[in-house]
Amino acid sequence: MFTGIVEDVGRLVARRPRGRGHTLEIDCHLPLGPRPGAGPGERVKLGDSIAVMGACLTVEAMSPAGDRGGRIVAAAGAETLARTTLGRLPVGAALHLERALRLGERLDGHLVSGHVDAVGRVESCQPDQESVVVWVSAPDEVMRLVAEKGSICVDGVSLTVNELRADAFRVNLVPFTAEHTAAAGYRAGTAVNLEVDLLARYVARLVATSEPAGPERAREASGAARLTRERLVALGFAPPPRGGRD
Repeated sequence: MFTGIVEDVGRLVARRPRGRGHTLEIDCHLPLGPRPGAGPGERVKLGDSIAVMGACLTVEAMSPAGDRGGRIVAAAGAETLARTTLGRLPVGAALHLERALRLGERLDGHLVSGHVDAVGRVESCQPDQESVVVWVSAPDEVMRLVAEKGSICVDGVSLTVNELRADAFRVNLVPFTAEHTAAAGYRAGTAVNLEVDLLARYVARLVATSEPAGPERAREASGAARLTRERLVALGFAPPPRGGRD
């Protein structure tokens, strides 16, 4: 699990074919390797999960061990390449990096799994007073799970959705985010990795599977309380319809 708070902006320095996937070599500034007295999760070790532009990868090798960073090696399989931008980013591209969340830490962003849902595309990116306004178009299967004032992960960055259209959403980058991530380089047409909020994903699945699909499913569901919008409202997980009672 991750939080969508970028720890480091690394750089892709090499890419090699590996079966149907790729092996990625990434330069970073994270503390690598063991050190006497270091607590659990304080340093990157072999086998650790690390979010790379929002995609969860496993550290397979590193060099050199030290406090000032170095190079990590991770594999991106065929499924990762198909669902993310990692297969198309050029050598030299800036990469958002985040180590896995440790239990007991403050959750500054939102819960992120590192499982990218789809690739979206930046429609526009314009400075507006204290922030940078970014519109991102996304596939229908993503847009149906995006809620205004909800959270979404864009290239591994936890952002708040401020406005919705049928095929796109708007986020605002505060100065710190714009200055400390690769988002400053976004342009119209930039492809970005998208991960919807975990709660939205599971609620959508529960709603979809609660409707009987035939006589046999109907018999299985008989007598059980199905998950409908009305039931979600009653349980406090959805707002009441406009004009209804609070």
